[in-house]
Amino acid sequence: MARKTNDDMLMEDELAAAFLEDDATTMLEPDEPAVSAPAEDAVAEVEEEEAIEPSDEGDDGWETEGDFPGQLAVDVYETADKLVIKARTAGIKKSDLNVSIHDSILTISGVLSGGEDDQTTRWHIQECYWGEFSRTIALPVAVREDENSVKAELKDGVLTITFEKEKVEAPKVIPVQ
Repeated sequence: MARKTNDDMLMEDELAAAFLEDDATTMLEPDEPAVSAPAEDAVAEVEEEEAIEPSDEGDDGWETEGDFPGQLAVDVYETADKLVIKARTAGIKKSDLNVSIHDSILTISGVLSGGEDDQTTRWHIQECYWGEFSRTIALPVAVREDENSVKAELKDGVLTITFEKEKVEAPKVIPVQ
């Protein structure tokens, strides 16, 4: 039986063997037992379920149809009189960026181009997102939405949107008689 420090935790050598192929057991110390057959069968079943069959059309296993637009990471914070939203938008031209607000819902969308290369025959690593992106945020505080109260600036790859907060009066206390 495989060693366990806790019923729920596998030892390091068992984890390695679970994720590597049949020759993974050669990495174990000579006096340590190999991973039991049921665990190897479970890994094989998962691998079979997750296998993607390549097609003759050059499909590399990446979904392209029906993909959702990429999400934009944002920081949202407030000062005494402003609400500020910042987003990293490196490589995006102002003309490819759309910012809109309606009923305290802010939408930032656009297209990040530049990752395409017609000469590419095979990708080795593809971590950068290229294409459409969109982010919709419900603003956490009341802001003024008129053009004079909102400022959007794109500088050094960072989009900064600044809103003037609505002046909210403190609730008035009504004495009960």
